[in-house]
Amino acid sequence: MAALRQSSSLTERRRGRRGVVGRHTLSLSTTLTFLLALLTCCVRCACCAKTSNIILILADDQDVQLGGMTPMKKTKALIGEAGATFVNAFTVTPLCCPSRSSILTGRYPHNHEVRNNSVSGNCSSALWQKGPEAEAFPIYLSKQKYQTFFAGKYLNQYGKKEAGDIGHVPPGWDQWNALVGNSQYYNYTLSVNGKEEKHGDSYEKDYLTDLITNRSLHFLDNISPQHPFFLMLSPPAPHSPWTPAPQYQKEFGDVKAPRDGSFNKPGKDKHWLLRQPVNPMPDSSLTFLDNAFRKRWQTLLSVDDMVEKLVKKLGDIKELNNTYIFYMSDNGYHTGQFSLPIDKRQLYEFDIRVPLMVRGPGIKPNQTLQAPVLNIDLAPTLLDISGLNLSTVNLDGQSFLSQMAPSLRNGTARPFFLVEYTGEGHPTPDPACPKLGPGLSQCFPDCVCEDAYNNTYACVRTLDSGHNLQYCEFADSESFVEVYNLTSDPHQLENIVKKVDPAVLQVMNQRLIKLQSCVGDSCRDVK
Repeated sequence: MAALRQSSSLTERRRGRRGVVGRHTLSLSTTLTFLLALLTCCVRCACCAKTSNIILILADDQDVQLGGMTPMKKTKALIGEAGATFVNAFTVTPLCCPSRSSILTGRYPHNHEVRNNSVSGNCSSALWQKGPEAEAFPIYLSKQKYQTFFAGKYLNQYGKKEAGDIGHVPPGWDQWNALVGNSQYYNYTLSVNGKEEKHGDSYEKDYLTDLITNRSLHFLDNISPQHPFFLMLSPPAPHSPWTPAPQYQKEFGDVKAPRDGSFNKPGKDKHWLLRQPVNPMPDSSLTFLDNAFRKRWQTLLSVDDMVEKLVKKLGDIKELNNTYIFYMSDNGYHTGQFSLPIDKRQLYEFDIRVPLMVRGPGIKPNQTLQAPVLNIDLAPTLLDISGLNLSTVNLDGQSFLSQMAPSLRNGTARPFFLVEYTGEGHPTPDPACPKLGPGLSQCFPDCVCEDAYNNTYACVRTLDSGHNLQYCEFADSESFVEVYNLTSDPHQLENIVKKVDPAVLQVMNQRLIKLQSCVGDSCRDVK
């Protein structure tokens, strides 16, 4: 502006000496001044254009293979039909705490080092808090001037005394309402900005899914219009103990777990853990899993209500068209597949596939996208939306903004990726199942164990236009290998390791070795 004043003053002096020439100079100067002011205004407007808001809704143990999205009609209409549905979305590890750690960091488990749901397995441990948590995506969103809000389940061991206690609030969050421990619907404790808040069994006051909804709506009522906002909402549904809201307790009364595919089939030619269940399953197990399946759907109806209320609120405050809404689960689930009653943790499609739907600016409605997307891709996608230069962040995943909004970004899909899991067991036998011996865990119902120390595996999953394969190696005394052609065998009934060309097995093995040691760019560039 000082330069402009000097130019104007000089023009005035010249006008007095040069008559007509001075008037032409003044006209030119005025025009230049106007153009400069206009340019400055345009630059300022571009700089001050509001960055898009983001909401992430993360369900707990919601499958997609067994119809887990069926009860969620509102969510499918308000997010899926209004945006993109990814039909090939995967978790890189099928268990809550390692998966959520991957979502927060954008890294494979071998890089964030959270192996299972225990503190000794690094779930919300001091090592996690000092390392990966201090580099999680909320920190970068906060630096990008986002107003950040969290409510619900964080990590399974969060808030425990051996994991930093209730006073620990992870960096990057402005408002913090985190569940202490694992999923509950009533009778739980929250850390509210580091302070203990106990809840009882009143539906109106305490039902956790509704509490998350109500507090998020209150946060949206009080946001600053000057900065974008990010909300991460993590309801307990449909995780056990599967407690539905009172108004939904009679829904789906005739629903049973689907009986097709690998349901109640023997796990022949598979890892020993899949060979141990009784087949066919006893009636007691069938009754148990059908009841669990039904209640899981019932609990999801409250999450469906959450989505509806959030979308309405965003419309009311005139932010809906500038907000990305992501809906995802941390892992899949099974109810009777290969005669395993209920759980996750396995390498099969029902446990590693997850629902993923997104709506937001630049995303055309009613898209069904085939490109493989991983939970480690969520962090880079959120940071990409925020405007952060992704090359400045240590991430194994890649942004999928280009897949759902190609008008905004260019990008390519990955042809293969890693799935890895570290088994969890107990050093002593389960008192309810003493004959099984040590090293096992999750032995219910009917003493069918869903996990063990040597249920430790790594898989390379290939999914492109010409191949749909899975190759897995176990870290056990058998060095067991499982291979599936999911084009001809989508339910993974036949392990074809003995039928595959050895040259193909060697290629898959070499890819797996590279992926298991990859970091950052090398996780995306494996050939």
